Amino acid sequence: MSCDGEVRGSALVPTPKAADAETLWSALAALVLEVLDLARAGDVVACGVGCGGPMRDHGDAISPLNIPGWRDFTLRSRLQALTGLPTFVDNDAKALALGEGRYGRAARVDDYLAMVVSTGIGGGLVVGGRLLDGRLGNAGHVGHVIVEPDGRTCACGARGCLEAEASGTAIEAITGRPPAEAPPDVVERTGMLVGRAVASVAALLDLDLVVVAGSVALGYGAPFFAAAQRELSARARLSFVADAKIVPGRLGADGPLLGAAAVGFSGMERAERP
Repeated sequence: MSCDGEVRGSALVPTPKAADAETLWSALAALVLEVLDLARAGDVVACGVGCGGPMRDHGDAISPLNIPGWRDFTLRSRLQALTGLPTFVDNDAKALALGEGRYGRAARVDDYLAMVVSTGIGGGLVVGGRLLDGRLGNAGHVGHVIVEPDGRTCACGARGCLEAEASGTAIEAITGRPPAEAPPDVVERTGMLVGRAVASVAALLDLDLVVVAGSVALGYGAPFFAAAQRELSARARLSFVADAKIVPGRLGADGPLLGAAAVGFSGMERAERP
């Protein structure tokens, strides 16, 4: 990935299901080496990663809820040893927030929430032009805002989290079908629940822009976004959030790559500051 957002090479492998830590690592390591070769490794200055959370110390130990084979897995140090490059890891939704701010819908915006509604649900918060990290790097977990107090049990152990009700994993469990085959009422409910969660976050942090990407949100398209906006407008009644908007991300299928690149570039920029 170039600094201006040009994708110079990409590759994809499926995540091995029910795999142990080293099987997962072997698949990732082979992919990383393939991409380095495609990207002319001599020109690469950093490795940026967007990964599901939670994590500790910015990727020194990751435990993605949707990848049970990795618990306290030392991703950052292992990637750095593999590539020999300065390596920076952040939550995948926080990476999207950086990507949308650098290349996409939130360019030149100082305050916004970016969300991924896909297999899971995550978020990244930018306030005053700065991505919020939190104590251990986990700020922005909007997927664990409670939207149905007596709802489904989430992988985190709580009940009624947005992720347990509106993620691709939840939709498949509820309907018995892939999320792409969900009927209109499920699409409507998914958007409504996202709007409900966003209303709380917007009021808490004084935000009026929410950028949403991910296969579920973008796949459902206009009906999803209309339902989300209706619920947000109905719930966000304070004057400073009354005009808050939910919009689709602009980065499309390259969003995860651009987000990961933004993590790498941002990490290098921080390292170069006196």
